[in-house]
Amino acid sequence: MPNLLSQIMEYNRSFVEEQKYEPYLTSKFPDRKFVILTCMDTRLIELLPASMNIKNGDVKMIKAAGGVVSTPFGGIMRSIIVAIYELGADEVLVVGHHDCGMSHLNPERVKEKFVARGIKEETLKTLEYSGLNLERWLRGFEDVKESVKSSVNIIKNHPLVPDIPVHGLVIDPSTGKLDVIVNGY
Repeated sequence: MPNLLSQIMEYNRSFVEEQKYEPYLTSKFPDRKFVILTCMDTRLIELLPASMNIKNGDVKMIKAAGGVVSTPFGGIMRSIIVAIYELGADEVLVVGHHDCGMSHLNPERVKEKFVARGIKEETLKTLEYSGLNLERWLRGFEDVKESVKSSVNIIKNHPLVPDIPVHGLVIDPSTGKLDVIVNGY
């Protein structure tokens, strides 16, 4: 039986040969001039764009566990800033969702899974000794609305983000219903 990568590459060859990419041709600049930060949840891959009437080429989409900005100077904020300054985004939407895997994430349980998958206890101790607080780094959130508000606040108050609307929403991953948590206007 072929492995996952072989299956992907086999499909990709026919995808390119049959020019199935043509309906997706667009530029790197978002037509609707906004950037979305959302969760990597599998239920949102097609549901979120469909629920917002977003088509290929409309927006910049950043996906991360929980759709959370956990630090003002990490990769998520860098992506948002690049979307604004280099790719023409004029608004930011943070979209969390109900029933998120990051809600109630237990750092101790995750660390146990590290060890079960072969990461040595000494490695975890070295990371912590080096200044990485695994408890804080792996912490999820209790309330998706508060998490969205926190991320909006970090983005809105970032010293490199201009005065643009930053909105916060929560989507129901079953129905696609959106609730506005923060209206950035």
